[in-house]
Amino acid sequence: MELKEPPIRTGHPPHSKKRYKRRVFQISLKISLFFLIFTLSFLLSSFSPNPYNREKAIEEILRVMEKHPTDLAEVTRKELAEVLYEEARRYQHDPKFILALIAIESSFRNWAVSEQGAKGLMQVMPYVAQSIANELGIEWRGDRTLFNPSLNIKIGIYYLSTLILDFKDLRIALAAYNYGPTYVRELLERKEHIPSNFFKSVISIYHTL
Repeated sequence: MELKEPPIRTGHPPHSKKRYKRRVFQISLKISLFFLIFTLSFLLSSFSPNPYNREKAIEEILRVMEKHPTDLAEVTRKELAEVLYEEARRYQHDPKFILALIAIESSFRNWAVSEQGAKGLMQVMPYVAQSIANELGIEWRGDRTLFNPSLNIKIGIYYLSTLILDFKDLRIALAAYNYGPTYVRELLERKEHIPSNFFKSVISIYHTL
């Protein structure tokens, strides 16, 4: 019996094109997943606070507070610095800008009360504070809420942020914070001059911090 050599295939092996395409697809998929994960990691890292930057910012806030006479205990100042940083970051404010506002409003005196009745570090009127406390889910206990420095900061920063959103102008928003939004809206409707002295004072302090 004549022995035959096994046939030698000169073309592509069976299904080689399919296997090649599948292999290319798998590699492409892996590359795509790699870049997707890399991009997501980069984006998430930009939204996550850097612990070093956070601690550094809180230390700077504390240094500013220590330069001003205040009726707050040392432990309270540390807690307040953390709250101020977190709340400022939440509403995309520079913490030093909030410090400048507090310096003008109350000179860092927690028990400060204005002639008009605004109270606390950020000098918020009680009726405004009560409305905001309800929005934020903060238990309203009158002066006990307003003279709680951490709650006063949370309410004050939120109030300022709503004014900035409403007026879409920092100068006008600060005027509304100081004189009241109703008064400022009346000036705008009558096309009268918006007082800028408060804005200038806050910005002036801000640049020195």
